[in-house]
Amino acid sequence: MKQYLFIISFLFFAGYANAQTGADKLAPYQKDNRIPTFNILLPDSTYFTPDQLPQYQYTAIIYFSPDCGHCQHMAKDMVKSMDSLKNTFFVLVAYKSLEDIKGFGSYYGLDKFSNIRMGRDPNYFIPAFYRVEATPFVAIYNQNKLLVKVFDPPHNPVMEVPDLIGFVNKH
Repeated sequence: MKQYLFIISFLFFAGYANAQTGADKLAPYQKDNRIPTFNILLPDSTYFTPDQLPQYQYTAIIYFSPDCGHCQHMAKDMVKSMDSLKNTFFVLVAYKSLEDIKGFGSYYGLDKFSNIRMGRDPNYFIPAFYRVEATPFVAIYNQNKLLVKVFDPPHNPVMEVPDLIGFVNKH
């Protein structure tokens, strides 16, 4: 009888531990589809939070790196296509220095658009929340601030701006 009790207990705890490990494989954004409570340091040393998001049809949170070739290509294409992206507000976030982020925005002309905020994530919240493995990582939220699309480079193709335009203008 003790053997059976031991085996049942072992199987129960092994199953519980396995279930917990499976749950931990999900990134926080996969467990909660609401826009995260980020705190982004802007180049003017102020902070930008979700409470400050203006009302747009879509909000795209883009985790990037100024020295990433795909991110640079994306920035060029965004600027060329901004007329087609007027219904989307962009929050571009990096962990690099504010100087690097500001230089990236200035070089590509992203800093000229009122529907873009660029800043630094000093607490490394965004990459942890999304479990970013490669850049650019893009999460798109609807006007109700609920997740509707993710472009995650290791698991999906790298987001191309025409794909983004197609998505935000189709839905």
